[in-house]
Amino acid sequence: MSELLELVLAEPSTDPVSESIVDAALAEFLAYGLRRTNVDVVARRAGVSRATLYRRFVGKDALVQAVLVRESRRFFGSIADAVTNLDTAEERLVEGFVVGVRYARDDRLLNRLLASDPEALLPYLTTNGHLVVAAARDFLAWQAPDGLARQGPDVPVAGRTPAGVAEVFVRLAISFTLLPQGAIPLHTDDDVRAFARSYLAPLMR
Repeated sequence: MSELLELVLAEPSTDPVSESIVDAALAEFLAYGLRRTNVDVVARRAGVSRATLYRRFVGKDALVQAVLVRESRRFFGSIADAVTNLDTAEERLVEGFVVGVRYARDDRLLNRLLASDPEALLPYLTTNGHLVVAAARDFLAWQAPDGLARQGPDVPVAGRTPAGVAEVFVRLAISFTLLPQGAIPLHTDDDVRAFARSYLAPLMR
């Protein structure tokens, strides 16, 4: 399991002060973006002193990480909830892809940062995106471990591996997030589901 995914899946904080600080930071990021957010303003919004904030988060970078980890936890949780009652690996991967594309399309923080701080965000989805890709890939493969790209319990199809198939899904989801316009209609969940069943599900057979 990737290092980032382990961090996301770790037990969430139960410290109410830390959570209030993360809530305040998220509100500031949504309102002003990353560059314009000031740690002192976050502390005031959270109703804590600057010293209290710095005892829990050593700086702005740590605060940004805390917000992104918590939002990633919600993202992966939404996928897990959507696929938990599905019977087959194909159904779980297809529905996970649908939820992932929908979440990326509608997520307020992602869209805010793409608009206000693309130079900070885009490297983590492109040239330096290996940690994000690995985390999402490993999570998808973990959600659908049985029957993914296999002819039988232990026989991969044409050299495909569960991790490889899951990574194709992740890379496509990132591409559609960054470049939504194209010949493939992906405006609704039904559009995304039809695409996944037609183009991606065959990778699992």
